[in-house]
Amino acid sequence: MQDPNEAMQRRHTVSSFDQELTDLTNQIVQMGAHAERQIALALKALVERDDELAEQVIEGDKAVDRLEEEIDQHAIRMLATRQPMAVDLRVIAMSLKLSNDLERISDYAKSIAKRSRRLSSAPQLKPLVTIPHMASLVQAMLKDVLDAYIDRNAEKAMEVWHRDQAVDDQYNSLFRELITFILEDPRTTSTAIDLLFVAKNVERMGDHATNIAEKIHYMVHGVQINRPRSGQP
Repeated sequence: MQDPNEAMQRRHTVSSFDQELTDLTNQIVQMGAHAERQIALALKALVERDDELAEQVIEGDKAVDRLEEEIDQHAIRMLATRQPMAVDLRVIAMSLKLSNDLERISDYAKSIAKRSRRLSSAPQLKPLVTIPHMASLVQAMLKDVLDAYIDRNAEKAMEVWHRDQAVDDQYNSLFRELITFILEDPRTTSTAIDLLFVAKNVERMGDHATNIAEKIHYMVHGVQINRPRSGQP
């Protein structure tokens, strides 16, 4: 016959572990929300030529860095003390990589904010349409992939994975357009290069959203995604 005290202790241990997993998920979601906000504010600073808002984005990156450190410490502590297995092990291990992807997204937003300060005092080369549209696609990707993470929904994550192609296509189109500006009028070189860097930062954000999608697929199924987006997951 099982000792009632032993059974109670086991239930308490399981409940405590589940709560730690929930707390870890909440930390990732909180960090993701910060990264989403960084993207939105950085693009607003760029479009509105708002240097004060750009400074706010640059300062805001520190909060994302702190969250990454907290998540890493939390995950490492759970790996060391809980000795998780199977899905739980993958969830905890992947949280270390997810936090890194989110930190990189915030870094790119900070980089955009720094470029926006340069661009705010330069003559406008062309209406800012493509870059904000790219950013809106990436924001939607990030939101949806975080929802997939919360729900442990690999299929939804892979839908986000495929959507990155639209971001890449817009970046390639803008790249060709800006190079044309430079060739036709070398005086536009500095501004065009700044815009190219901004667009590349947005494109890289999309890549990190797809990285998160791949990690969610691995968390759920234990299978790595190692094929081009045009293939089937």
